[in-house]
Amino acid sequence: MRFDLIDMRLFLTVVECGSLTQGARMVHLALASVSERIAGMEAALGAPLLERNRRGVRATAAGEALVRHARSILGQVEQMRGELRTYATGLKGRVRLLSNTAAMVAFLPPQLCRFLAAHRDLSIDLEERPSAEIVQALMDRRADLGVVADITDLGMLQTHLIASDRLVVVASRAHRLARQSNVAFGDILDEPIVGMADTALETHLAERASRLGRQLDYRIQLRNTEHVAMHVEAGIGISILSDALARTLRRDLVILPLSEAWATRQLYLCARDFSALTPHADLLAQQLLQPMP
Repeated sequence: MRFDLIDMRLFLTVVECGSLTQGARMVHLALASVSERIAGMEAALGAPLLERNRRGVRATAAGEALVRHARSILGQVEQMRGELRTYATGLKGRVRLLSNTAAMVAFLPPQLCRFLAAHRDLSIDLEERPSAEIVQALMDRRADLGVVADITDLGMLQTHLIASDRLVVVASRAHRLARQSNVAFGDILDEPIVGMADTALETHLAERASRLGRQLDYRIQLRNTEHVAMHVEAGIGISILSDALARTLRRDLVILPLSEAWATRQLYLCARDFSALTPHADLLAQQLLQPMP
C-alpha cells in the first residue's frame, strides 16, 4: 500500500469539501484525474474510501481512518518544514505553544521572556485558544505544548500542574454587588451575563448552574476582554472571568471572588507525550515547569 503526500492532501481536500468536483477545483486538478487517484488509493487499500451520493461524497470507516492518519502525517511534514525553514533565517528551532486566555495574560509572559532571553536561537509560535481546542490540537499533533485549565477534559494528554487561578465576578461600580467582599455563585444566577467566548469556561459554569437547577443568562459573549469590560462598565451585565484576566482590565470595575471552592482552577502544561518532544520544545517545557520567582 503506497499513498504519497499528494494523494493524502487530495483525499483530505475532497472529504473536507464533501465533493469530488469541489475538491478537484480546490487542488487545481481535472475531475477525472482526482477520481482516478482516489480509485487507485481504494484499489491499493482493497476497500472503498468514499461513499458517493446525490449530495456529494463522505468518508467510509476506512476513509475516516485515513483522514486521521493523513492529518497526522501531513502535520508532521509541516512541522519538519517549519523547523528546517528556521535554519535559513538563522534560527535553530521553533516551538508551537497554545495557551488559554488566563495563562496568556498572567503566567506565560515572564516565563517566555526568560526563555527567549536565554535561548537566542529559538523561536516560539504562540497562539491563544480556548482550552478545548488546545486539547484537540495537541492530540492531532498540531502543537507541541499547551497550557489549559482543569475545567477541560484533558483526555489522554500528559500533564504537569504549573499554576493556580481563581474565578471572579466583575461588575460595574454602580452594581448592587459592588460593596460586597465576595459573592456566591447562586446569588448571581438571576443576573445578565457578559460572557467570554470560551467554550470550556461556559460549559463548566453551565454545569455548576445546572446543579442548582438554574442556567446562566448570557446577554452577549465576546472574545475581546476589553470589549467585555466595556459592556460590564456600561451596566449591560456582570462577567465571570479568571482573576488574572480580570486584573488586566483597564476600567473602573469591581472584582469579587466567587466564594465556592470549585472557583479555584488549576493550570496545566500539557503535551501528547513529554518524552517525545523535540529538544527545543523540551527546553521550553522545563522553563514553564520552573516556579515563578
